Amino acid sequence: MPTPRQRPLIVLHFALFLVSALLMSAVTPSLHNLYLGTYTRTTSRGIYSAQLDAKTGALSTPSLAAELTNPSWLTLHPSGRVLYAIEETKLPDGKAGGAVLAYAIDPSTRALTLLNREITADSLCHAAVDATGQILVAVSYGGGQVSSFPLLADGRLGPRQSFIQHTGPLGPNAKRQDKPHAHSATFSPDNRFVHVCDLGQDRVYHYAVDATHGTLQAAAKPFSNFTPGTGPRHAKFSADGHYLYVIDELDGTVTASHYDSATGTLTPFQRVPTLPLDYVGDTNTTAELRVHPNGRFLYGSNRGHDSLAVYAITPQRGALTLIEIVPCGGKTPRNFALSPDGAWLVCAHQGSDTVSTFRVDPASGKLTLLPGTSAVAQSVCVLFAP
Repeated sequence: MPTPRQRPLIVLHFALFLVSALLMSAVTPSLHNLYLGTYTRTTSRGIYSAQLDAKTGALSTPSLAAELTNPSWLTLHPSGRVLYAIEETKLPDGKAGGAVLAYAIDPSTRALTLLNREITADSLCHAAVDATGQILVAVSYGGGQVSSFPLLADGRLGPRQSFIQHTGPLGPNAKRQDKPHAHSATFSPDNRFVHVCDLGQDRVYHYAVDATHGTLQAAAKPFSNFTPGTGPRHAKFSADGHYLYVIDELDGTVTASHYDSATGTLTPFQRVPTLPLDYVGDTNTTAELRVHPNGRFLYGSNRGHDSLAVYAITPQRGALTLIEIVPCGGKTPRNFALSPDGAWLVCAHQGSDTVSTFRVDPASGKLTLLPGTSAVAQSVCVLFAP
């Protein structure tokens, strides 16, 4: 039995233990919430939600969170309370069209409630929100266009403020580079610029951001050229913001560039393959690119070879070294994402209607595929959310 003098110490230690446990649970949640974007051409009905067990990597059965036609891309407001979805649809005249939709996220049920929708006359494929939560930039692959929308205080979309058409020389791949194809928007770490990859022109465009008014204008140097025929698709900044990595869809490479934060321009200095050197075939296209939360590793996906490439990022130099290339666990890995704690990677397979999970080794960056998959028809986007 504790003495009267020991009892206050025991109570204090117990209180400290509880505080520590609460802090640990706040820092390391037991479950990760995620949303899945899909194409609704077969049995999918829109955006699905699921939870990932932070200890085991087990994924709950995905459930419908919002019914929507072809929500092919999802992104979050920095508050974590609003989700934005790209909708690929048909206009009344039969031509491809699109819209951006804002959804409020219910923090307890993860249900999505539509706030509003902004319709565009052009099809869209990707969108990003700036760090202040004041502007959303969306791009059109089919039209080669860039649009900006101001965001209201509650996360709703305001009317489009900027509409920019890409023009100029095209890349040498006549089949795929037949016209400008804007493919992604990536905000700089300091929020001064947004960078748009154009697959059709082998360029990354640089736009100065006026977040307060929700507008864009071309930077003093409006674009940086990439190797002809590479087809820039998606981009990610290094953890220190000194380098930008671009996955090149057409030739199976990742291009590393020095980033000049003063001007927003890029200087490519390295290209590394996403495929094994002995790979034979001409049907592979790359898709997604992600930097590990610890900043030490980079991941890219191959569609056709159906694999994930893992690279080490050299500190202070930003150079990439290939670590491994592993099967993705399904067919056509169009998109994947890393959990906020960096312990798990969830990959969506458009071609096999499945989602798979990998354990990530924090020391080596290597991936271990967990047994089993979750069924989600034509899943094409993975978004972790608070």
